Amino acid sequence: MNLMVYRIKTLYKYRDLIDELVSRDLKLKYRRSFLGYVWSVLNPLLIMVVLTIVFSTMFQKNIANYPVYLLTGRILYDFLKQSTTGGMKSVVDNASLLKKVYIPKYIFTLAKITSCLVDTLLSMGALFIVMLVTGARFYWTILLSPFVFLQVYIFCCGLGFFLAQANVFFRDIQHIYAAVLTAWLYLTPIIYPIERLNKAPWLQWLIKHCNPLYFYVAQMRALIYSGHLPWWKNVAAGWGAALLMLAIGVYFFQKSKDKFILYI
Repeated sequence: MNLMVYRIKTLYKYRDLIDELVSRDLKLKYRRSFLGYVWSVLNPLLIMVVLTIVFSTMFQKNIANYPVYLLTGRILYDFLKQSTTGGMKSVVDNASLLKKVYIPKYIFTLAKITSCLVDTLLSMGALFIVMLVTGARFYWTILLSPFVFLQVYIFCCGLGFFLAQANVFFRDIQHIYAAVLTAWLYLTPIIYPIERLNKAPWLQWLIKHCNPLYFYVAQMRALIYSGHLPWWKNVAAGWGAALLMLAIGVYFFQKSKDKFILYI
C-alpha cells in the first residue's frame, strides 16, 4: 500500500514533465506540416475511404453504414498500434536524457501513450464527420465511449511498459511486434463482421474470448454504431484484460528498470 502511495506521489511530482513530453510528441508529429493537427482527422478519413471502397461491396449485405462500422473499430486499433509501438521505443529513444539526469523511466512510456490518446481523441472528429455525412443516428450511448477509451488506455499502458523493457534488452522485439500487430488487425473483426467466421467456430470462439481488442471494439460499436449498452461480459472482460496487462507490464518494468542503463 505504501509503495502504491509513493508511486502516485512520484507521478504527481513529475506531472509537469509529462505535460511537456506529451506536448513535445504532438508537436514533433506534425512539425513542418501545413495542415498540422487537421491530419488527426484526415488520416482516419482517408484510410476509411480506401477500405470502404475495397471492402464495402464485399460486406454490403451484412453491414449497414459500413464507413461508421469500420471507423468505430479502426480508431481503437490505430490507437493501440501507435501507442504501444511508441511506448516500446520510449526508453531507448530517451537514452541520452536518462544518462544525464534522474527521471523515473516509466515517465517516457506513459507520456508517449498519453500523447497518442490525445491524438486519437482528436481523430474522433473524423468519425463524427462520417456519421453526419452518411446520416447515421447519434445515440445517447456515445457519451459512454470515454469509458471504453479508458480501458484501452490502461491496457496500452501495461502493454507499453512490457514492450519498453523488453526492447531495451532485445531490439528484435520491434520486428516481432510489427508482425504481431498485422496478425492482430486481421484477427479482430474490424474490417469484417464476426459472423463471417461461422465456418471456423473455433477461430470465432478464440477471438471472442481471447482477443482483448475484440472486447473494446465490441463495446465501442455497441455504444456508437448500434446505440445500446454493451454486453456486460465484454465490459468485464475488457476491464479484466486492461488491469491484468497493466499489472504484468508494471511488474516486468519495475523488475528490470535498474538494468536499463547498462543496455541503452
